Amino acid sequence: MSELFFARRFNTGNARKLQIRLSEKVIQKDCFSEPIQYVGGVDIAYDGKESIGAVAVFEYEQMKLVETATSRQTTTIPYIPTFLSFREIPPAVSAFKKLQRTPDVVLVDGQGIAHPRRLGFASHLGLVLDMPTIGVAKSVLCGEVRDNGGKRWKPLVYKGNVIGAAVETRPHVKPVYVSVGHKVSLESAIKIVLHCARGYRIPEPLREAHKEAERGKGGKS
Repeated sequence: MSELFFARRFNTGNARKLQIRLSEKVIQKDCFSEPIQYVGGVDIAYDGKESIGAVAVFEYEQMKLVETATSRQTTTIPYIPTFLSFREIPPAVSAFKKLQRTPDVVLVDGQGIAHPRRLGFASHLGLVLDMPTIGVAKSVLCGEVRDNGGKRWKPLVYKGNVIGAAVETRPHVKPVYVSVGHKVSLESAIKIVLHCARGYRIPEPLREAHKEAERGKGGKS
């Protein structure tokens, strides 16, 4: 992981250079087997000076929860906009190591390539784990939504490039912002997110991961 992360003291100058370098390694095409059997969701919560990483794994077709894992550890990096992945990858990876089942694709509460340097949490995590990941964010970090997409999604454009999509998971509800994390196409990312959204704005794997992370506050994991 040292080549993909920081083994030594964090600083934004080196982090920025690493993001730019790693962004070139992101694969924006489908690299997962079909049919998808398991889909995961990742979320991070904070409790004082500690971070709680949570992963929820669902059976894909029926959206049935099959496994969760959490990990609690000291937060070593402060919150700095556009560098969130460096803060959240350690607890997320630690939680993944506890899983008995490996998801075929993972939804991540954060940005994928919809990031100024094309390396948000979902993309960075995908590279570290070498897994297909999808960024599912609640707000736009960069770019603007264009009104020329399909009925349920509109492209998110930054500097002339489509970097994601505003996806309407429920009618007349604020969209989520979907972007490629790693080893998945935007078309498949949108399709998977819509499949996993069962009556709520946030897809089920992320809803459950959020619940698990919140439950971990004040406890040991």
